[in-house]
Amino acid sequence: MTEYGRSPGSEPWHPEDPLYGDQGWGGQEAAAGHAPYGGQPQRQYPQAQQQYGTQQNPQVQQYGTQQNPQVQQYGTQQNPQAQHYGAQQDPYQQQYATQDPYQQQMPDPYQQPQDPYQQQRYNGGWDTGQQAAMPYGADQAGGYGGDPAGYGSPQGSDYYSTPEAYPPPQPPGRRQPEPVTDWDAEAAKEETHPFFTGDDGRGDDDRDDEYDEEPRGGGGRDRRGKGNKKSRNGLACLVVATVLIGGLGGAGYFGYQFWQEQFGPAADYAGDGTGSVQVEIPKGAGGYEIGNILKEAGVVKSVDAFVSAQEQNPKGNTIQDGVYVLKKEMSAASAVELMLSPASRNNLIIAEGRRNVQVYADIDKRLELKPGTTQDIAEKEAGNLGLPDWARNHSDVKDPLEGFLFPASYPVAKGAKPEAVLKKMVARANQEYEKAGLEAKAKGLGLKNPWELLTLASLVQVEGKTHDDFRKMSEVVYNRLKPTNTETNQLLQFDSAFNYLKGQSKIDISEDEINSNQDPYNTYTQKGLTPGPISNPGNEAIAAALNPTKDGWMYFVATDGMSKTEFAKTHDEFLRLKDKFNDS
Repeated sequence: MTEYGRSPGSEPWHPEDPLYGDQGWGGQEAAAGHAPYGGQPQRQYPQAQQQYGTQQNPQVQQYGTQQNPQVQQYGTQQNPQAQHYGAQQDPYQQQYATQDPYQQQMPDPYQQPQDPYQQQRYNGGWDTGQQAAMPYGADQAGGYGGDPAGYGSPQGSDYYSTPEAYPPPQPPGRRQPEPVTDWDAEAAKEETHPFFTGDDGRGDDDRDDEYDEEPRGGGGRDRRGKGNKKSRNGLACLVVATVLIGGLGGAGYFGYQFWQEQFGPAADYAGDGTGSVQVEIPKGAGGYEIGNILKEAGVVKSVDAFVSAQEQNPKGNTIQDGVYVLKKEMSAASAVELMLSPASRNNLIIAEGRRNVQVYADIDKRLELKPGTTQDIAEKEAGNLGLPDWARNHSDVKDPLEGFLFPASYPVAKGAKPEAVLKKMVARANQEYEKAGLEAKAKGLGLKNPWELLTLASLVQVEGKTHDDFRKMSEVVYNRLKPTNTETNQLLQFDSAFNYLKGQSKIDISEDEINSNQDPYNTYTQKGLTPGPISNPGNEAIAAALNPTKDGWMYFVATDGMSKTEFAKTHDEFLRLKDKFNDS
């Protein structure tokens, strides 16, 4: 108990306590230079002051107070009624001015420094039953005009820096509730969120207007309000659950689709299919391109199934371009097998050495057109079908497209246009001739241009039978074209050229008939090459024209009249071969 009969707890202060009703306490009084609490002077009660350091004048109080023994603590003036902590009696006196300038405390050089570890005592402003401690290592020198550091200093030093004194106990009037931490605030915020409480932020009157259809009053309104809160909470939970379930279902579906695409078997039909469908496979198409064409036509169910079946078949990579007659909804394996069979191919095949008139007839037949339709279009549109510049404007040429309907397999589906088919053939010829280098190599072989080289190849193609025949036949042509040729005097004397101008394919031609004809294509009466190609040569004949033998061959005779050709270097050898042919 204190002298006023109260405990140090939170009981009301005794009315006779000098500080009764004072909400401040000694440790929180205004520092020197600051206005007292509430802007009013506070009563000062003389109390025994503690000594905070030995001063030079024993009568001088702590922290540089003046010689007057009645001067109060912390540098107040001589007026005995001076306020606590340096309050001044005379308003005209400066706060930090001392009465006697010569009596200001000066530091003693011989004074021993105060032990920094010595705990200093502090006189509290309310009775707690114990004295508060001074800050650790507090500077006893005055801040301004001799005032103690912290009290007279505008910096306001920390008065509670020691573990024993910080934080100091608060008087009853200054005690505050515990501060709310961020964690507690966040927890309270979560607990009061409208999603959990059902409160939409509107007052009871607003909710009454919305939900209370009957006159106000009674408990029905409250019950309906609570029910609506629960309903809204339930509805919100239902919506969240629906969204979560929908999201999980969608993720599961797409996950299954991904697994099927990555690891599951490719979709495929079963069986050999039904009906009939015609598809065209372009040149150079790979497995995936073929699979896409078949899928779009309804032949296979998926591209991956076809590619897999093609890879599993040992001959799957030998599928060629062309038109195929297949069935709808076939298994991928059945489609691959059928495409490898010649029976499924519906291409227009042009054989080596065929003349243009024969090719025109084949196109009419494939497209189910009137005979002569394609030939008429070729004559009218020859200049618009893609011929190279070196193949144009040659005199005495019977067909400018001769030699450019390149021997190959062409996809010609029903309903195609004749000019479209011709363009494909001319384009293929340009591609092959450019690859062979006709334009670059013609002059090196003693010819004028690639047109003559193509013409020579067309003659070799018709007269030769085998690869060896082609090269020897090519040498015969080159040798007879030489100006030094005294054997035939630059006459080629090829029956195939005469048959071409006649539009026939005879073997036995009389000398009178042949020698009396003066057509530019008659090599018995006209020197040199024919005005243009007489057939469509293939790659083998072209290669032979570019690389003839050099054995000196000058003559040849089909001794069996069909497939066997023999060659001679002199005229006498030729006569013997001719007798052999006649005997056969």
